[in-house]
Amino acid sequence: MHRTTTRRRQLGVTMRKLRTRSGMTLEEAGLLVAMSKATISRYETQAGPVKWPVVDALCRAYGATDAERNAVVALAKGAKQQGWWNSFADAIPESMNLLLTLENEAVREDHFCCVYVPGLLQTRDYSTALQQANELRLGQQEIARLVDIRMKRQEILTRPQPPHLWAILDESVLRRVVGSPEIMRAQLERLLVENESPHVTLQVLPFSKGAHAAALGSFVILGGTEPSLDVVYVDLHTGSLFMETEAELDRYRLAFEYLRAQALDMEASSSLIHRISKEL
Repeated sequence: MHRTTTRRRQLGVTMRKLRTRSGMTLEEAGLLVAMSKATISRYETQAGPVKWPVVDALCRAYGATDAERNAVVALAKGAKQQGWWNSFADAIPESMNLLLTLENEAVREDHFCCVYVPGLLQTRDYSTALQQANELRLGQQEIARLVDIRMKRQEILTRPQPPHLWAILDESVLRRVVGSPEIMRAQLERLLVENESPHVTLQVLPFSKGAHAAALGSFVILGGTEPSLDVVYVDLHTGSLFMETEAELDRYRLAFEYLRAQALDMEASSSLIHRISKEL
């Protein structure tokens, strides 16, 4: 079975967003590039191949910025590609496939975590303990495979041009002992090391702040080369949710700004992580 690549899905969503922003109908867009309404519509769905020169022409017709056009044309050129995770394809649900594609192309990731350490910063033991705690009992092989995928994901942080990861962790994330005190101590040590990296910014939101802007729960803003390519990812217990309308993006961006302002700075955050580690 041929799976629609998630680059192709993202391309369709972005083309529709650019046309809608320009105020054009499918017919008007088709007239500008000498194509049928049906063809323009196909470019905005997950169906069928795309030609990058057509994508380029449509972006120009829609008045997209050069940066937006370059980003979308790059998506079109890569629409047939499958990511490293394709070898795990049978095991990865479509929502995870989409997250990995977006993450692979993100230039920054803003995380707010109110339950667990973000996957990109988890140790293997912490990640394994989380999978073992799943209410859907998984076999050892299945757990090992899911943890392998998570560890492989982390390689984006060590590539030549890694995305900038900004993570705000609620204090409860640090105090919730996952696995055992030893596993948790090693996880906190990993966070301290990561906070020294030029590509990682870690802040802790302490209990002392009381109520805060995170009634939204944990979320990730995956940042593209252009703000118009940003996507919000929320991992719900019933499944994953991807949001990309301007109103949704604005809401989560604003929440992240509030949280960033309320959280401790990097140095104070590392001090608190160190203190909690010593208490274990």
